[in-house]
Amino acid sequence: MEFLIFGIIIGIVEDLIAIEFATDAKITWQVAGIVFLVAIPFAFLGEVLVDRIDFVSLFQKFFNHNNKLKNGYKR
Repeated sequence: MEFLIFGIIIGIVEDLIAIEFATDAKITWQVAGIVFLVAIPFAFLGEVLVDRIDFVSLFQKFFNHNNKLKNGYKR
């Protein structure tokens, strides 16, 4: 749960920084509220779902399969 909360906070901060540098919009409470609503699903995806996937083993399986195909291995 602490990773989810941390992800939301970091997402809000980075989005506000991006808005400040990339646009001429003023940072108001309404803008901060919209950023908060946008940050929640991305924090959930990043901290809860993606952390449960072992990307190293997926990449190893993918690259091993591609190497076998390149070297003439057929099923």
